[in-house]
Amino acid sequence: MLDHHAILSNEETLDPVTWDQYQALGHQAINDLLAFTSTVAERPVWQAPTAAMKALLGQSLPTAPTDVAAVYADFLTSILPFAKGNIHPLFFSWVEGNGTFSGALADFLASAMNSNLAIGDHGAVYVEHQVINWCKELMGYPADSSGLLVSGGSMANITALTVARNAYQGGLIRRAGLRGLPQLVVYCSTETHNCLAKAVDLLGIGTDYLRRIPVEADYRISLPHLREQVAADRAQGLAPFCLIGNAGTVNTGAIDPLAALAEFARQESLWFHVDGAFGAVATLVPEYQEALRGLEVADSIAFDLHKWLYVNYEAGCVLIRDAAPHRDAFRQPASYLTQHDRGLAAGPEPFGNYGLELSRGFKSLKIWFSLLEHGKDKYARLVRQNIAQAFYLGELVAQHPQLELLTPVTLNIVCYRFNSGSLGEEELNHLNKELLMTLQERGLAAPSYTILDGRYAIRANITNHRTTKEHLQVLVAASVLVGQELAAQPAAATA
Repeated sequence: MLDHHAILSNEETLDPVTWDQYQALGHQAINDLLAFTSTVAERPVWQAPTAAMKALLGQSLPTAPTDVAAVYADFLTSILPFAKGNIHPLFFSWVEGNGTFSGALADFLASAMNSNLAIGDHGAVYVEHQVINWCKELMGYPADSSGLLVSGGSMANITALTVARNAYQGGLIRRAGLRGLPQLVVYCSTETHNCLAKAVDLLGIGTDYLRRIPVEADYRISLPHLREQVAADRAQGLAPFCLIGNAGTVNTGAIDPLAALAEFARQESLWFHVDGAFGAVATLVPEYQEALRGLEVADSIAFDLHKWLYVNYEAGCVLIRDAAPHRDAFRQPASYLTQHDRGLAAGPEPFGNYGLELSRGFKSLKIWFSLLEHGKDKYARLVRQNIAQAFYLGELVAQHPQLELLTPVTLNIVCYRFNSGSLGEEELNHLNKELLMTLQERGLAAPSYTILDGRYAIRANITNHRTTKEHLQVLVAASVLVGQELAAQPAAATA
């Protein structure tokens, strides 16, 4: 039996006996990370983790204490040097932002506060509400709409689709499940992100009923094919209920005809959701406001602030035009979560009533900090700058005789390949895959990849506030240099 008196005669804590060591360590960490960030362009974009690093991080769970200075030393030597590289100006992989140093400081402040935003009347809750209201302003949403900060686009999309599903038939699904209802159907283009397929799967709709509509030559959803599919599904007794539009596809940056989709959804009584993971932020740019028209009337929007608003990870957002179905989709009363008139359990309605997560970290502080520090206009200029850089990169590629632009540049993504004109498609695919991996392994640049009409594309995404046109020149020169080296090795190029 537990001898609680004996245990309590020698109580412990995780706080140090003296705080002096932590004060010194904190100053050292700030200085080390300032140096790491300010000199990032002088280092390779990426380096592969070493065997020694993997061995250190493969050790068993420690049972005895390790001095905190030694723990920090391991971080400096075995973790920090093997960062992903997305704070580097030559990082163009996937769609990833590169953060700011002030955002990192805000994360430290939020972590030290260690607030849980599930429920309660405390400062962090009000910061989160202000940030969500700023997001509504950014997307042209009404003040009485609702929203939630989440980890990223995947959680934002599944949250929105959960609201859409549960709003169908007036909330019947939430009470009785899908059993006995007609088969629900969701529509999107073939270019839609795979997280939407995961959402449809997890919501019990089934991926067979995620209708992937063909795209036109510009990679935007085909409206005639969409109309035909919805009509055919209705004729079969199925229940079309949700249409997804893309504000910037992950492959090419294509923006679906959102205004036309919104009107079609209205005519067909479909929930209209927009996956605006990165492209929705381009609404800040005057030249793209017409292309993004329709965003402001969507029933829901998912987007990330850690992508094209350069906020440190994680920072995603979902907005729901009508707050009532948002709340109805997630609220589960519990005696231990009942709000009170006064005290800590007072305050705004709990965020736990608007999403899957109850425990929620204070992720809004870095967003609040960054938007106040720089202001909307500077973010608009930086997004506009990235778009201009993409068009510039497209020009550099098109002008070089050994590079081939695989899609027209429309937003911030450039897809190209090395093509000297002497290889077949299979050989070109292999060579360009080798080219990409070599660029990364040498630390020269870090674009990513995709497949377009069977062609392996080197894909440069520009959501990077540190990138300059000189870095794009380096990317092109390195692509040509490595491509020429590989093309001169017939055995390797045709493997």
